[in-house]
Amino acid sequence: MTYTVHEAKTQLSRLLQEACDGKDVVIARGKKPIAKIVAMGSARKKRIPGRLKGQISFSPDVFAALSDRELKELGFE
Repeated sequence: MTYTVHEAKTQLSRLLQEACDGKDVVIARGKKPIAKIVAMGSARKKRIPGRLKGQISFSPDVFAALSDRELKELGFE
């Protein structure tokens, strides 16, 4: 939802709650959006190296060179 600067100043607590609930909260000056309120809890989760170990597989030829036909089909010839 988009709110004017005046609305944002008078209803900040409600807008913060909306952001915590996962709603889009945009503040606009006139009709031009200038800011977005985002809850801190919605930030990206921390990456855990090796979390998918053993869950991803690929064939041994995945890094093999492409054939002339494949290169031509992709427009590299």
